[in-house]
Amino acid sequence: MIRFTILFLTLTAPAMADTVLAARTIRAQTIIGPGDVVVKSVEVPGAATSPDSVIGMEARVSLYAGRPIRRGDVGQPALVDRNQIVPLIFERDGLRITTEGRSLGRAGAGEPVRVMNLSSRNTVSGRVLPDGRIMVSQ
Repeated sequence: MIRFTILFLTLTAPAMADTVLAARTIRAQTIIGPGDVVVKSVEVPGAATSPDSVIGMEARVSLYAGRPIRRGDVGQPALVDRNQIVPLIFERDGLRITTEGRSLGRAGAGEPVRVMNLSSRNTVSGRVLPDGRIMVSQ
């Protein structure tokens, strides 16, 4: 006698989630406003799910109309531009040294940036403070 085994497979369709899409082409280094984004129900891993998470942020790369905005495509607005003269601050054990440097890249508040000390011509690394100054870490 032949036995038949019935195997039931339960396949689930991927859940659709709200995804933030660019409403128009947004160039890199542009601040994203409310009219620049739309929300649609599609599933895209790594994409932003809330318009509030991208509005007010700066596009790091060009964002094309109808395409999802991924979290890595946007960041804090840059406070420091490349080749900008910025104040450098170094603090350790009660000693505070302040000088000027030339930024070697763009960065927003809290982000790392390399800066050339104009006095010594040495390259140092630091983090951008909310007021645009650089707190040197090395």
